[in-house]
Amino acid sequence: MSGRRGGNTIRGPRSALTDFLAANNISAQQIRDDYQRRRQEGEEDAGEGASAQAPQQDDDEALAVAAQAEEDEKQTKKRKRNEKDAIDKIKKAKASKGGKGKKKAKRGDPDLDDDDGEEYEDEFNKKARPAPGQFEHCEVCSKRFTVTPYSKEGSDGGLLCTPCGKEFTKDLKKEQKAAQKQPVSRKRRKMESEKLDGVAAGGAKSLVQLCINRIAQHHDDVEELGDLPENLLDRLSAIFSKKRVMKSKTLPLFLRPDLDAVIVHDAAYLEEEDYQQIFAVCPNMRKLALSNTCQFKDASVDYMLERCHNLQHIQLYAANLVTEEMWHRLFQEAGSKLHTIKLKWLDAAFEDDVVAEMAECCPDLERLKLKLCRRLGEPAVEHIATMKNLKHLSLQIGNSVSNDTLIDLVTKRGSKLSTLSLDKFIDADNEVLQAIHDNCKRLSKLRFSENDTVSDAGFAALFTNWSNPPLTFVDVNSTRDVDNNNPTGPEEVIGVGSSGFKALMAHSGPALKHLDVASCRFIELSAFIDVFNGAQTYPALEYINISFCNKVDTSVTAGIFKSCPSLKQLVAFGCFDVQDVVVPRSIALIGVPRAQDAIEQFGVGIGVEEAIGRMVEKANITAH
Repeated sequence: MSGRRGGNTIRGPRSALTDFLAANNISAQQIRDDYQRRRQEGEEDAGEGASAQAPQQDDDEALAVAAQAEEDEKQTKKRKRNEKDAIDKIKKAKASKGGKGKKKAKRGDPDLDDDDGEEYEDEFNKKARPAPGQFEHCEVCSKRFTVTPYSKEGSDGGLLCTPCGKEFTKDLKKEQKAAQKQPVSRKRRKMESEKLDGVAAGGAKSLVQLCINRIAQHHDDVEELGDLPENLLDRLSAIFSKKRVMKSKTLPLFLRPDLDAVIVHDAAYLEEEDYQQIFAVCPNMRKLALSNTCQFKDASVDYMLERCHNLQHIQLYAANLVTEEMWHRLFQEAGSKLHTIKLKWLDAAFEDDVVAEMAECCPDLERLKLKLCRRLGEPAVEHIATMKNLKHLSLQIGNSVSNDTLIDLVTKRGSKLSTLSLDKFIDADNEVLQAIHDNCKRLSKLRFSENDTVSDAGFAALFTNWSNPPLTFVDVNSTRDVDNNNPTGPEEVIGVGSSGFKALMAHSGPALKHLDVASCRFIELSAFIDVFNGAQTYPALEYINISFCNKVDTSVTAGIFKSCPSLKQLVAFGCFDVQDVVVPRSIALIGVPRAQDAIEQFGVGIGVEEAIGRMVEKANITAH
């Protein structure tokens, strides 16, 4: 305490009066005002003989207290100004850095909330970062390490060793990526991809689909799938394969001793030991379907023959590490029980003599599919023609095969075939189609695609007066003449043209479910309008692909909507005359570039008649 009396400074401990004034927050100005008031009262009472000694002492004490209070008030104001300046700097730093690396405000400041106060106090109480070269203990694993300028800081403020720092950075990036809002374009691509793959359909997803998506999303945390039915296991396997998570860790989810089938849609990440695990866990399976079997080797086939004695269905794609000797052994030991063989993308060791072994050792084979087997040629087709029990045949052979060999195949085996697929036999001519017409009486599925030799008249002859029942599946895509020097084509139409298309629909239209005439560019607009005129209906037709049929316009799509009450998907890539389409409910229109922004648009809420009416209104408005 300091005060003045007669020019001398008085110093001493603060009295009880000083403490009282400070405790009651009495300012220096209030003390002075009170002092002047009492002084005036004292002068008035002086004439009455009152003693002035005691009041004089109290006045000096009050002046001293007032001076001290004034000094304290100045210090308080200065401190508050300094704090306010510091707070302003902190706020500016927050704004400039977006909330990163912000300084913390002192607790109790009225300008900031409690959280900022706690952070500010923590910032000042934090221990200084050790300098590079010093030793420190890792915050996570407590391992002693040497600090470098690149040492990462943990979540609790401590430093991390190099391995823990890498893991911490990886986890941090994952969190930041998950927190970021996914761009609209990526969401749209994902949505359209799921629709085209059949994973998602228009409208709300079913509970089963939501559960499947959640399992695929958290596949690392799933320990087992329980007793899921095989159809759901197959759907999950397809999703896992698409997301590239079908690996050694997740494969056991799809293996159970009671399973009748094991289906892996993408086995590219599986190792040789994983295939042995499949055969060890599921020895009683009857169906094995593996795609992209990059590490499927002789040892895997040997273990399969040792463990699995009930195999009837084998489907292997890209099993190029299996030697020719092992293919011979497979058919010799397991061929007597096999009913289905599907092989694709075999380049190295699958030759004509292996097919000969197959034909000899697999007498009960009913379904055969050989596609993109590079070493197969005409002898393989000749051996296949000797398989007497074939009911389903699918071939795509890169080497040339003569028409006589194909005709012999169809003549010998055509009477029992239910499905026939001849894909990319470029040189097959009208005589092959005539052989199909004369010998095939039980076909329900026909694929004759990617051919530039058969004429429109040949297709018309095939479907005219054919004693075969109406087909349910027809694929004649890319049957057309390809000549850049003559874009309008030859005088005689090559591939499916107007006559062949009309004959096809007249024969199989009532039972047809799947129709693919993509790239059949010589089908005229008049033929499409005659077939899909609204008066003629095709009650079973669910899927139509008219992509790159450049004569198709909006009127054709409207006629398809009206003539196909069961239609689910209409694919029309490259049909640039299709505009202003209104899609009815329950139908998916795919690939129309000027109809909407999305690749695929689902009709919602309106029927076919209303959709056609709206299209007519739009056409009239555009015409005017």
